[in-house]
Amino acid sequence: MNKKQLQKMLQQAQSVQEKLEEEMNNLTIEASSGGGMVTAVVDGRRNLKSITLKDLILAAVNEASRKADEVLNSQLGGLTGGLLGGLG
Repeated sequence: MNKKQLQKMLQQAQSVQEKLEEEMNNLTIEASSGGGMVTAVVDGRRNLKSITLKDLILAAVNEASRKADEVLNSQLGGLTGGLLGGLG
């Protein structure tokens, strides 16, 4: 194998490597768990691109809202109960 053939082979190998790197960067893989409650997307280099916790976020927000209602009702219930009790 002469020097020109070796250089040509190295250039081809470099070209293939660049193409593979580009494909890896453009590749996206999606997986989910918990019955679809959590979804993650990574690229070909295993970098996290996005994560979705839709159902979990919705459940947490609804639970926090319910607890806020309980706290407000308990605090305001004491105030209005005393006022209405004195009037009735």
